[in-house]
This record gives sequence, structure tokens and C-alpha cells, in this order.
Amino acid sequence: MRLLTAGVAAAALLLAGCGQGGNESEVTITGTPSGTPSADDTSTPSPSDSAPPSSAAPAGPQVVEEVATGLEAPWGLDFLPDGDALVTERDTRRVLRISAEDRQVTEVGTVDEAAPEGEGGLLGLAVSPEFDQDRLVYLYLSTDSDNRVVRATLDGDRLGTPEPILTGIPNGFIHDGGRLEFGPDGLLYVSTGETGQPELAQQRDGLAGKILRLTPDGRPAPGNPFGTAVWSWGHRNVQGLAFDDAGSLWASEFGQDEFDELNRIDAGANYGWPEVEGEGGGQGLTDPQQVWNPDDSSPSGLAYLDGHLWMAALRGERLWRVRVNGDRAVEPEGFFIGEYGRVRTVAVAPDGNLWVMTSNRDTRGTPRDGDDKILLVAP
Repeated sequence: MRLLTAGVAAAALLLAGCGQGGNESEVTITGTPSGTPSADDTSTPSPSDSAPPSSAAPAGPQVVEEVATGLEAPWGLDFLPDGDALVTERDTRRVLRISAEDRQVTEVGTVDEAAPEGEGGLLGLAVSPEFDQDRLVYLYLSTDSDNRVVRATLDGDRLGTPEPILTGIPNGFIHDGGRLEFGPDGLLYVSTGETGQPELAQQRDGLAGKILRLTPDGRPAPGNPFGTAVWSWGHRNVQGLAFDDAGSLWASEFGQDEFDELNRIDAGANYGWPEVEGEGGGQGLTDPQQVWNPDDSSPSGLAYLDGHLWMAALRGERLWRVRVNGDRAVEPEGFFIGEYGRVRTVAVAPDGNLWVMTSNRDTRGTPRDGDDKILLVAP
């Protein structure tokens, strides 16, 4: 446990445990044909290996394809009803469409209102659950004056003019939140950061350091605990949201120096920042389900599939798998440690596999050949 006062937290190094950033270099986007072998596929059996091949399934997730390469600090990811994917790039402000059939990458628009700086820019993306009828795509972005949620129609390969539906979310050089997720209730959940000003997380009626719950038009959703847009509060910087098959909401959250968090989100609950980092908040505060040292995590995206939460780790350079047992998250396991660098986003594809997005061109990573990439992972 680490108890902090708001004054101490405000004086702490703001960049500790953040694991984000931008990149100004340019790389041509190219698709990679399906069937690219993983590194393990290239090994040659020894002549002395006489045992027959095992028919057992792999013990853990396997990378089976590079879906796309040459991306530039990609951030948001969601799928259209036809199986194609939409991707945002934080610093270029581009929205890209990736074909499910041939992995062709097409730019569908640029969001000119976005003003990339530090950890801000064009961030999360969510496709409307009624896309076949309304053709709407939702985006979270940083402008010169605020963070906001906008929506735009997608007509084929052309993104329409964004319409703001929620403005005035505080923004900063760091801790801008940015994840969007539609829940099974058809409502839009939005994660925000405290912009490096820890006291904002404890201002219950403010929009910073919160998880928000909105109607598709951007209004506070009916049934919200305080009659405002706020669903939960006391967050430092949530960048991952996922619903399990029981309808429970989970969130991954950056800590400061000692404890990153995985939280199960309850309506109206206070998750403690900056009064507490990690466990031990006491009465009136909700403890996390799992904690990690930021060196092993600095979590961003989150997804749920077949009884497990899958959590992307930036500084930890790995993909975490955490089993959901009722209302508990247990047995965390890390995979691909150091193999692909920083991992920003993970999403469940329509075919039941995972798409895992690297973030090595965000100014805090070391770009590798082909970065940034989207990897197809068989769980």
C-alpha cells in the first residue's frame, strides 16, 4: 500500500508510470499478407529429435500474422459489422480502415480538430452498435482547449465531418484518458485522465479522472449515480475498458510509482486517486482487483474473451492474461515479454482472435523494423 496526499501527488514526477507519448517520423503504411509465420515457425528440428509431433494445443497465445505494419503511434481500434477494422493514429490525426479480406489499409479521413501534444491527440474509437442503421463512428480527441467526444458518419471509405457530443473534458500534456467502449446496455463509456492534476480526480462532479456513461447523443445516461455524466471517480488515467460476459465493466489504470491497477467498476464507486495508489484505501474507497509494478505493466488497452481479460502493457512490453472468476480477477500471466515492444491496444476480432497493437513510435519506445504493427494473436 502507498498512501498519498493530494499535495504530495501533485508534486510527484508527472511522467512516472505514464507510458505514452508521440512521434514525428513518417512511415508508409503497408498491409502484410495473411499467414506470416511467427519466429517459432522458422526453427529447424534437430536430426536427433525422434519424438513424433505433439498434437496438444499451444500452452499460450500465438502470433500468427502481422495484419498491418508501418503504422504511426496507432491508438484506437474497433471493428465494423462487415469485419473491417478502423484505427486511429494519435499524432497524424488519421483514421484508417483495414480490410478483413486482404488487409489493405486505406485512409478514410483526418480529424483536423485534434491537436496532438504529449499524450493527447486522436485517441479512442468506437463503432456504433447500430452502425448498420446510423453509420456512426465515435472518436475521443484532444483539441487546443479540451478533450472531447465526437461522432461522424462513415460512408464507404469517407469519414464525414465530426459532430461534438461532449466537450469540456480537461486536457493536459499527460493523462488524457481516451478510451471509448459501448456497453451491453447500448450506452457509451468514456475514460478520462486527471491531466497531471491529481486533485481533479476527487472532484466528483468534474469530468477529469473519471469513467463517464453517456447516451449515444452525449448526454448523461439515465440511472447514472449522481445525475451527471460520471459513472465512477478517483481515477488517475484509465486507458482500457472492457465488459465481461456477465456485463461487468473492467478498467486498466496507470499508477504513479508503485502500483498499476486492474479495477472492476461499480456505479458511483471512488477508486481512491490521489489518496491511495494500489490497495488499502479503506472505507469509502474501492480497492483494485490486481496491481502491478509499472515496470511490468503501465497498462493501456483491455479486452475480454472466453473467461479472460487481456491487457496491453506499454512499459512492461507484454500482453497480460487475467482469468475472471465471478466478480474477481485472478491468476495474471504475461506473454510476449519484450518481443514486440510497447503494447497499446488489444481488441477481440469478429473471428474470435485478438488484434494486438504496438506503440513503439510514441516517443517512449524504440521503433523496430516495421513498427508500429497490428498482430493477429490466436488466444
